[in-house]
Amino acid sequence: MAAYVINEIAVHDPERFQTYSQQVPAILAQYGGAYVVRGGAPEPVDGPSPPERLVVLRFASREAARAWRSSPEYLAILPIREATSTSRVYLVDGYDG
Repeated sequence: MAAYVINEIAVHDPERFQTYSQQVPAILAQYGGAYVVRGGAPEPVDGPSPPERLVVLRFASREAARAWRSSPEYLAILPIREATSTSRVYLVDGYDG
């Protein structure tokens, strides 16, 4: 079953954040991940306003998503994201209806 990594993100240092975001696609590809949503201008419909950016990544499974998230390649650039933004990241299963 597909799994999705969802990242609600507020970028505080856009210039330095770019060094992170430019490296993510190649690492995603190594682990079979793909962008479903990248960035965006989320529009509130119900509830509080969303953060300025929303990223949704699709993987073949939770195991694949976890392998990407804990990979040496991703862990090497994660401190850049942490220093330049505030995130809430979670992993959810897809719907196999």
